Amino acid sequence: MQLDIPMKTLRTFILLFGLPMAVFSQQNVEFTKANFPNAKSELKQAIRNLETGDSYYLAADYLKYLAVDYYLKANAFNPNNALLNFRLGHSYLNSPNKYKALAYLQKAYSINPSVDNEITFYLGEAFHLNHEFDNAIEYYNLYKAVPEKKQGLDPDKRITECNEGKYLVANPVRVLIENLGPVVNSRYREYAAVITADESVMLFTSRRPNTTGQSIADDGMYFEDILSTTKQNNAWTPPVNLPNPVNTKLHDATIALSADGQKLFIYTDDNEGDILLSTLKGEEWSKPESAGGNAINTRYSEIHACFSYDEKSIYFVSNKPEDNYGGFDIYVTRLGEDGKWGKAENLGPTINTIYDEEGVYLHPDGKTMYFSSKGHRTMGSYDIFTSVLEDGKWSEPENIGYPINSADKDAFFVVSASGKHGYYSSARMDAIGETDIYLITLLGPEKETVMNTEDQYLLSSNITEREAVIEPKMDRKFASNVTILKGVVTDASTKEPLNAVIVITDNEKNEIVSTFQSNSATGKYLVALPSGKNYGIAVTMEGFLFYSENVDLPKSKAYQEIEKDIELSRLEVGKKIVLKNIFYDFDKSTLRPQSIAEIERLTKLLEVNPKMRIEISSHTDNVGSAAYNEKLSANRALSVVNYLVDKKGIKKDRLEYKGYGFTQPIAPNDSDQGRQLNRRTEFKILSK
Repeated sequence: MQLDIPMKTLRTFILLFGLPMAVFSQQNVEFTKANFPNAKSELKQAIRNLETGDSYYLAADYLKYLAVDYYLKANAFNPNNALLNFRLGHSYLNSPNKYKALAYLQKAYSINPSVDNEITFYLGEAFHLNHEFDNAIEYYNLYKAVPEKKQGLDPDKRITECNEGKYLVANPVRVLIENLGPVVNSRYREYAAVITADESVMLFTSRRPNTTGQSIADDGMYFEDILSTTKQNNAWTPPVNLPNPVNTKLHDATIALSADGQKLFIYTDDNEGDILLSTLKGEEWSKPESAGGNAINTRYSEIHACFSYDEKSIYFVSNKPEDNYGGFDIYVTRLGEDGKWGKAENLGPTINTIYDEEGVYLHPDGKTMYFSSKGHRTMGSYDIFTSVLEDGKWSEPENIGYPINSADKDAFFVVSASGKHGYYSSARMDAIGETDIYLITLLGPEKETVMNTEDQYLLSSNITEREAVIEPKMDRKFASNVTILKGVVTDASTKEPLNAVIVITDNEKNEIVSTFQSNSATGKYLVALPSGKNYGIAVTMEGFLFYSENVDLPKSKAYQEIEKDIELSRLEVGKKIVLKNIFYDFDKSTLRPQSIAEIERLTKLLEVNPKMRIEISSHTDNVGSAAYNEKLSANRALSVVNYLVDKKGIKKDRLEYKGYGFTQPIAPNDSDQGRQLNRRTEFKILSK
């Protein structure tokens, strides 16, 4: 009589009651002379490979991947050994190519289901990583019946992750995922890409042979080095290793890059893990120093950090026990008015879980955070989540979705200021090396086809491996309410680049938002301006007239890039500038409060140059009569002079005022834009 026993029930019987393996499995073949009488030399070599593989497998988990090559050679000789197949599969689970573990673990289980106490858990993990969630749940449930479980293996959490994975895969976000190709990626590991806000520069970490010192670390790979590439003609240039003192003979890894690309956070494995900061001075990076004063690095592990867009806050990841919710948590330290970093604050239980969080990234919009977590609603290992700062509180983290997230570790995700592109590293099946850097294009609402209209530029790419997923309606919104202002600051006379100070002011609050510098070698600058503010921008340098710019960005303003090259004029008689942050009430001469920051800058210039005499002039468009506009402009100029005298204590004999009406236009008056340019206040140096 033949019994029709379901396979799942059969497996449970085998595990619980120890039925003879010969009845239910194929024959296990040991590495013995009796089994291979005509292949003595091949057997000897296979045993050597087996023993070498075992030396790595039985060491620390991070060394298990080194056993793979030796086990593969032994397996090629004898593919029917249960223990070898199990250890080969388990080794793959500790490698970048985790998805390859499944076939070997299945083979081991078919030969001997009791080859290892944890085989059902690792089979569940292998199915899980291959997104075969129902099979994974089956094996995780089998492992729950095992009497003695290995510490750290939690089948219930994995089952929860599988159920979340089923939901996310069934409801994908609409994205295009592309390997950045062989110019950037090698056959080794590339990861932790960081970008400038405009995606013109990318730095990343690699473990390729040309690492500084060309030495091998304890884990069998070359030491980490930081590489840099720039985008030219919409293509990345061949990466170059950053020179000493950034790259050393030991581990040096990218963590984060400031929006303008001039400040770099670096991870070092000193003191259990510290975060260092290097600054680009001209064309050379400074020697990395401990970041955040005493606020960040401790005797515990600090593994990741990033700036806020204004560089007044540093968010970082640490496992220090103080105010910790479990494992690695995300903290923030803020720059005080005294120029010192304040005590670190845990972001709290909305963000941090009893599991690990890492890979924190603050978008240039000033309010959107991306981070990776093993907690929250992850589909496996680390998933990438986003949270938005609203009224001083972080929103409930949201999984950014499949296929960006997978059942494997997904971390170190950065998003361009436009909200159009994301970058991260992965060990996907199309990887050139062990882990590669990928570009994620966030396509937005569904189009007729993936490759059309605004996505047409992708057709010119040299990349052939692509993955596109479409859903009827995209329910994720990536941050994009940012304006990038960039350009070059030069001497108006010599055209030489200048290392100028760029001060960003919130005109409504009369508060300095942030302060940056243009690069001393190139004069380049880049600032990210979140929407929702009226910004005053002043570019200053000793010995030069300051430059004034105004950028008014309503909350609804979408992403834009403004290129503005700035020429600073030296302090010479006859030179003049437009004060673009002087504002008056409509059709009146009354100064508005938003003008205060600009007048403060003018006051400082006069205080630093006590003999300087200036003319304040006001100009109008050609709407209205000449007499009316001349009187209005004269009264407006007088308002500025009176403020300087009455409020700031500037001597009246140093100031003259003049209303020119519409007699000195700087643009045609035949458009709204032209008329707006003509409505202006200027000052001119009369003597110094």
